Amino acid sequence: MEAISSALSRAANLFATIGPADIVDILIVAYLIYRVIWFVRRTNSYNLAKGLILILVVLGLSYVLGLTMINFLLRKTVELGLIALVILFQPELRRLLERMGRSLTTSRTSSSPSMETAIAQTVLACTDMSDSRTGALIIFERGVNLNSIMGTGTVINADITAELIKNLFFNKAPLHDGAIVVRDGRIAAAGCVLPLTQNTNLSKDLGMRHRAGIGLSEQSDAVVVILSEETGSISVAIDGMLKRHLTIPNLNKLLHSELIMEGMDESRRNTLRNFMRNFFKVNQNEQDKPSE
Repeated sequence: MEAISSALSRAANLFATIGPADIVDILIVAYLIYRVIWFVRRTNSYNLAKGLILILVVLGLSYVLGLTMINFLLRKTVELGLIALVILFQPELRRLLERMGRSLTTSRTSSSPSMETAIAQTVLACTDMSDSRTGALIIFERGVNLNSIMGTGTVINADITAELIKNLFFNKAPLHDGAIVVRDGRIAAAGCVLPLTQNTNLSKDLGMRHRAGIGLSEQSDAVVVILSEETGSISVAIDGMLKRHLTIPNLNKLLHSELIMEGMDESRRNTLRNFMRNFFKVNQNEQDKPSE
């Protein structure tokens, strides 16, 4: 009992000395650890991570056991290994920094009615293009600015309609090989060139269109709709992940969830706010009535 009470006392003293700066420090370290785990999962570097952990464990054991020469060699290996990791993951780190820099730009939000129309017209166009096996790449811009991507194509700035989407991706149209960018519920540009993903673990049956869509979703928070020219199947790329073989109802549900869910939540909050305001107003009127 004395040992337990002593341990509890030490723990209480430890928590008593923790200040706001320590909490911020812990949160930052926890976030960095989370980002490292996320990076390892995204780049499929499990074996590399296991090797690094093994080296660090052996390094710690060599220090505890007093193995001076092994400890010296491992410390030099770790120092050189950090430089090697930067070189090895240079493309991934570059894309990560680009995405962080782009996310600092002013985000754009669309009104729910315009985005509702854009989604409805996109789903309608995808229905027809899937039946006719017409390849397509449709990008919905969100927080990360896509001006650099739009600069590779042709500015359109037109209201989005199913017929316009189908005409842009008609196999004899001059802009059909590129992607269209939807901004604020309008088609901002067409014929845009996208960066290809460097992920080597993708399925072999994915063509250049799918790899381009995944590549852009890795570098931005855009929602990319991809139609296969060979099979007519519909896929959506978000954050480097590909959702394949979507049905039309699933496509419609996914686009609504990703593009206007925040607007729907705000609408619900406004509805609740109005309800509570009216509720208290009615109660106040009841209280103000003279008693009979």
